[in-house]
Amino acid sequence: MDRPRGRAGARPAPRRSTAESPVGTLLAASAAAFLLALLSSVTGFGGGVLLLPVFTALFGLRVAVPVLTLTQLASNGARVWLNRRELCWPLAGRFAAGAVPFAVTGALLLAHAPLAALKRLLGVFLLAVVAWRRIGARPARPTERTFVAVGAASGLGSALLGSVGPLTAPFFLAYGLTRAAYVGTEAAAALTLHLAKTVGYAAAGLIGRDVLVLGAALTPATLAGAWVGRRVVGRISDRVFVVLVEAGLVVAALLLLAGR
Repeated sequence: MDRPRGRAGARPAPRRSTAESPVGTLLAASAAAFLLALLSSVTGFGGGVLLLPVFTALFGLRVAVPVLTLTQLASNGARVWLNRRELCWPLAGRFAAGAVPFAVTGALLLAHAPLAALKRLLGVFLLAVVAWRRIGARPARPTERTFVAVGAASGLGSALLGSVGPLTAPFFLAYGLTRAAYVGTEAAAALTLHLAKTVGYAAAGLIGRDVLVLGAALTPATLAGAWVGRRVVGRISDRVFVVLVEAGLVVAALLLLAGR
């Protein structure tokens, strides 16, 4: 017996699902998680921005964003532990004060936000920041109070876009943090943000069994990438470190502008 066809005699397009090839999908996601956790451990950011399109292609946007948040919990937690001796805790605390309430709010609004417009706005902002750092005067050193506002903007943006780590990078750099101090402090700040997002996503019904299983399955690769990255960052100079961060900002901006 012939199978039923769709309109105009065309066969219906097959639906993509993570269940079609679970082993292959998990291996691809794990490889991406390892490489981008390594990148995050070197530059302090970037893994989330680059992982989002990968996870979206593999799982779909509504699954990708909460899964990404769970992997970022593991990645940032590892970076906090590996760089704990160099952390600037007061700065991370100021950031968290602004980030937590706005992260929960953004997580609840995820289903209704104009994500494409927000991504393009963030991309333009990042390119402007790098250009300002390269051709303008040296940015003024922000105060610790500034990081409350930075945390609020990051919390809202991260909950809606999956990750806006590059948004915070210029402020931590301008404060004078480099290498382990920068990576560890940024990770501590981001950890509170992702915890708040997780609460918000759970309240919105976006974290189910599939998301939890995927998050747990990707954790080992994420932790391994963070460990390898920690060994790399200790072997580069402050100047090279800043150049890597700025290059990552440009790449992240171009990906955001090119995305749909």
